[in-house]
Amino acid sequence: MKPDWDKLMADFAGSATQLVADVDCTADGKSLCETAGVRGYPTIKWGDPSDLQDYQGGRTYNDLKKFADENLKPMCSPKNLDLCDDDKKAEIKKFQDMPLAELDAAIAVEEQKMEDAEAEFKAEVQKLQDKYSALSAEKDATLEAVKNSGLGLMKAVKASGPAGNDEL
Repeated sequence: MKPDWDKLMADFAGSATQLVADVDCTADGKSLCETAGVRGYPTIKWGDPSDLQDYQGGRTYNDLKKFADENLKPMCSPKNLDLCDDDKKAEIKKFQDMPLAELDAAIAVEEQKMEDAEAEFKAEVQKLQDKYSALSAEKDATLEAVKNSGLGLMKAVKASGPAGNDEL
């Protein structure tokens, strides 16, 4: 993917309104990656720098280029109100009119919801993993018991018997 990404960065180099870049999340970019919610590598984010979204599309140059051409453009935001519809403008105005402490509290509530959802997801995945491990151990024990019950010997006896032993 790196060569395709480098080619895409070159295509958008010098653009006044579009940025395609990479960040080393293990070095100088670590705090930026934490703020943007990067948890694995490579991760592609796009959108308003203060509200980056996860990219879910293909990873080939053509996929990336098509997405960038269609989506990397100025978007509705507090700095681009002229691009907003009336509903979004009203929502932005509501937030702008909030006292800073109230806005911080509202942000904290929503971020907590995201953290809670992530924690619940991890806990439920762990339960699934534990259930899988228990089922796998149970299956292995059952298979071992069947083998120890003489199944192999039964098969050997059947295979060694005279062919055509059909009793009526």
